[in-house]
This record gives sequence, C-alpha cells and structure tokens, in this order.
Amino acid sequence: MARHARTLHLPYEELDSAHDLTPAEQAVWEAARAATDHAYAPYSGYHVGAALLLADGSIFQGTNQENAAYPSGLCAERTALFGLAASQPGHAPIVGMAVAARPAQGDFGAALPCGACRQVMLESEARQGQPIPLLLPSRHGTILRFAALVDLMPFNFAADDLPSV
Repeated sequence: MARHARTLHLPYEELDSAHDLTPAEQAVWEAARAATDHAYAPYSGYHVGAALLLADGSIFQGTNQENAAYPSGLCAERTALFGLAASQPGHAPIVGMAVAARPAQGDFGAALPCGACRQVMLESEARQGQPIPLLLPSRHGTILRFAALVDLMPFNFAADDLPSV
C-alpha cells in the first residue's frame, strides 16, 4: 500500500485589529458584535452573533438560540443564513459575513464556527455561486479574514457527493 504525505494550505489573513478592516468589513463586523445582545443563551451564557452583508448594502443578523433540550438549539451562523433564505427568497448576494462571541458578562473572545455551521455556510456559498468572505475573531485577539467560506472546510460534503436521483 502506498502512502502519500500531503500538506494542506489554508489561505487566510490575520489582522491586528478592526482598524485594519475596510469600511464594509467594519460594518458587518460591528453588526455581528451588536447581534450578541439578542442571543438567547441562558444555559451556556455564551452569546454569539453573526452578520451577513448583502450586495445591496443591507445587513442581516442571526444569534444563537438555546433550548433546554440542548440539541434543539441553533447557532448564530445558521440562524442568520437560514433566516435570510426563509425571509428574503431571491435576496441580493452575500458579500461578507462576520461572527462574534462573548460571555453574558464579559469581553468579546474567539468565535470559530462549529462543523455543522461550516457545512451550512459552505452550502450557502455554493448556492449563490460566488465566494462569501468571512471575518472571525481568533483565540489570540486578532481577526481572521477568509476570502471564501470553503477555505474553512476543505474536505467537505457537497451536493456533488450525493448519488444522482
């Protein structure tokens, strides 16, 4: 059996602060942070907000929504993407996305999407047929800038992996 060592290249930029963002990026970044005020997180105390910047300049927000039956809750990234698709069919393309998180009492910290959110994010990007740039706060207090959502999950499951019907 042959083995082939491979190296995966993960393209992203690491910015020192929000001052390094473009005006459009600053708008979606601040909208994600503001969305954390509306999270329903009585069990974890971890308030997450997501914001989507549309090509028409509008911003759509989502928040994490917890439930006493833990698997019944939903993350901020998915509430934003599903909420936009449900409330605005045929919406303008998403041209930016940001995620923010903070404890109920405290400062903002890292916000790295879970695997389920990454999968939904990828499908949303594929559905619109163009990359969705993403901003995430890192564990080191910097901002991670991704040019496309697919960069977050290079080995993903996509519609092409399903058998044709």
